[in-house]
Amino acid sequence: MALSMEQVADKVLYLRQRYSVRDQRMADITAVRRGDMVSVYPDMFPEGMSKPMIANFVDVVARDLAEVLAPLPSFNCQTPDVTSDRAKKNANLRSMIVNNYVEFSGLQTQMYTGADWYNTYAFLPFVVEPDFEARMPRIRVENPLGAYPEYDRYGRCVSYSKRYLKSIGELIVEFPEYERQILGGEDRRNIDLGTLLDLIRYEDKDQVILFLPQRGNLPLRKAKNPLGKISVRIAKRPGIDTEDPRGQFDDVIWAQIARARFSLLAMDAAEKSVNAPMVVPQDMQEFAFGPDAVMRTANPQGVRRVGLEIPMGAFQEQQILEQEMRMGARYPEGRSGNINASVITGSGVQALLGGFDSQIKAGQQILAETLQDVMALAMEMDEKLFPGEKSTQMTFNGAPYILKYSPEKDIKEDYSVQVRYGLMSGLDPSRALIFSLQALQANLISQEFVMQELPWNVNVSKEIERIDIEKMRNALMGALSATSQAIPQMAAQGQDPSDIVMKIAQTIDNRRSGKSVEDSVLEVFKKPEQPAQAAVEQSPESLLQQMAAGPQAAPGEGTPVEAQAPETMGGAPVAAPPGAPTIQDILAQLGG
Repeated sequence: MALSMEQVADKVLYLRQRYSVRDQRMADITAVRRGDMVSVYPDMFPEGMSKPMIANFVDVVARDLAEVLAPLPSFNCQTPDVTSDRAKKNANLRSMIVNNYVEFSGLQTQMYTGADWYNTYAFLPFVVEPDFEARMPRIRVENPLGAYPEYDRYGRCVSYSKRYLKSIGELIVEFPEYERQILGGEDRRNIDLGTLLDLIRYEDKDQVILFLPQRGNLPLRKAKNPLGKISVRIAKRPGIDTEDPRGQFDDVIWAQIARARFSLLAMDAAEKSVNAPMVVPQDMQEFAFGPDAVMRTANPQGVRRVGLEIPMGAFQEQQILEQEMRMGARYPEGRSGNINASVITGSGVQALLGGFDSQIKAGQQILAETLQDVMALAMEMDEKLFPGEKSTQMTFNGAPYILKYSPEKDIKEDYSVQVRYGLMSGLDPSRALIFSLQALQANLISQEFVMQELPWNVNVSKEIERIDIEKMRNALMGALSATSQAIPQMAAQGQDPSDIVMKIAQTIDNRRSGKSVEDSVLEVFKKPEQPAQAAVEQSPESLLQQMAAGPQAAPGEGTPVEAQAPETMGGAPVAAPPGAPTIQDILAQLGG
């Protein structure tokens, strides 16, 4: 049963109160990522210093992790009947449909930001919404800031609330029919149109609602959920707290702020040492300043500045803070190229990067499971909301395609999608390539499986077809080459090779005009048509009867001479014509 507007508003208010600590933590992370550390901990910075004097370690690490995690996996639809060409063709069509969703939504570009949100805020919402203008489902990666998912005991998202900040002017433009309510009953000239209001989007399996809680829970849009299920999928980063997962940098920002504080203190100490007061002997009554200043004194060694000693522990503390930041962020020193070793082996580098690779692999596994649910939801939405024939242009495996399909006929409630990051998941390209080739050589996996595991989209069936065509073309070219090599031997034996030479030359000319190898060979080496046989082949039984009839059939009565049995003529036996079967041969054929 659908909740009322009051029940929805109460639930959203409860979720915001429940996740208030998480919201504050996410706001601190966002401020540090933006370089606004002073607003997070103003007492750590001296007056007049609004920006840190060191690199933003958290932002650098987050961007590097996002760039490694962002590449999308491969999306393939499989069939249990691996021997049926028709089933493979249908599975290939559904794979193209799924990849069309990815291209239409621009999901790869969105994932560079989405992977950053996943690592920073510990969860990432995927929203599948219908695009009625294009008649396609559109996948959108949403900012976790202000998102409040609600889960059941099995970890499934049962409701999703999202808070957007919109100005009064924007809301009036988007919802002009509610202008008076948005203005709160005030005159438009007396209201600051730049004032921000909370716009809440609530969704569950029954309904989707947009409302303004600061305007008495004013509902701007309310619609029944057409799928009967929530259209949001959440990728959650693993952690000890499943209800409130923690981001990768929740505990690192304080070390970052402390390191920024130490850098400011070191700069202050250097400034004070440069501007330290000058000590002069008592016999100096006058002294000058400047690069060529002259000072008269009987004790020149007494002229100096007051020394400001900086303890070495301050610099050591900065190094300790940097190590703590790397440990907390699980970001190895070898990732930035700083390796404390003069000579190091490749195995040592891989050991240093092991922790980095493991967290990438874990993130890929979680995103793969989430994207599998997202694609299944998109296929279901396409089938139920946008039936009928469709034709769209897409790029698949680097080649343009005209995709024509009917969702209700080609999908047919089969929403299974195989999402794989491939054998390179958590491995560098060199190790992944060696592993896949060794497994293929040992017959542990098939060539088709290796192609499916590649870290880019490959139309496996089409690619295998192209490989087979290339192999057969190479074999055909080899046969032509072997034929041309036999020409000198034919000439040496006195045979005429001009026919073969002319045919190979004609094949080359056809290739120059743009014909394929196989079409050229079919045209040039086509066998001439054989003339029809004058006589119909006879069966062994009829031939045996004619031979047994012998003298009763005259040659002039239609019986060929070759069919007559050998008789004695003038006392001398008449030999059978050459090539004619003997009686033993005929009897052997009759006996099988």
